[in-house]
Amino acid sequence: MINWLRVGIYLVVLLLVSGLLIPLQLLALRFDWPLRRRMPRYWHRMALWFLGIRVHVHGTLETRRPLMIAANHASWKDILVLGSIADVVFIAKTEVASWPLFGFLAKLQKTIFVVREEKRRTGDQVNEIAARMADGEIVVLFPEGTTSDGNRILGIKSSLFGAAAAALPDDEDGVVHVQPVAIAYTRVQGMPMGRYHRPIAGWPGDIGLMEHLIGVLRAGAIDVDITFGETVDFKKGDSRKTLAARIEEQLRTMLLSHLRGHRGRRTG
Repeated sequence: MINWLRVGIYLVVLLLVSGLLIPLQLLALRFDWPLRRRMPRYWHRMALWFLGIRVHVHGTLETRRPLMIAANHASWKDILVLGSIADVVFIAKTEVASWPLFGFLAKLQKTIFVVREEKRRTGDQVNEIAARMADGEIVVLFPEGTTSDGNRILGIKSSLFGAAAAALPDDEDGVVHVQPVAIAYTRVQGMPMGRYHRPIAGWPGDIGLMEHLIGVLRAGAIDVDITFGETVDFKKGDSRKTLAARIEEQLRTMLLSHLRGHRGRRTG
């Protein structure tokens, strides 16, 4: 059963903090203050606290720029998790912009919305991503192209790394750093997440957003392990297919390592 009193208290706190941060973020966006990049991280941490999601970080974020993070994707919770540990900007399909609440929050973080079906707009979208990376922003790409059940890595689409190619500096030694980051939802209430709770990790397409949100609240404390992998340097002349294969191999290894490790761990 959900402790609705606890949920109510957490929600009031989240709304109060949001009421303070959102106007400030709107000003930061209006005048392009550096603060606009940091502010979302504080809100994401509050949202995770509200949902009872605890983040465990393994490894370190690459310090070199330009940097693209390539992460596996299970649900909207991935945005909160990644946004809580680094000042990042996300690449999202254009439909997200019209989602209730989530679309508004995505715009507050200056998310880059892309229309994959319209090839005539691809150039402009790739150029925006390249410009943001050249400006020092960390861009997050979900190269599977869709969400999974959180239990596996879907095939990585090499075409989505076109933004990395476009972001290459003009000089001959130019490089874009691409770092794989695995997101593994591993425990519920301190116990290994079994098959029954896997729908909490992912977000099946046939389940509504509010229904899934209530399921997360009902589950209570959820642990997620974030693993930063070995950065792959992408240079002029390099193959996007080779880059995609190296990223996919690391993501699959890191994800399965955490899922299998927690399943086999004895508690109590």
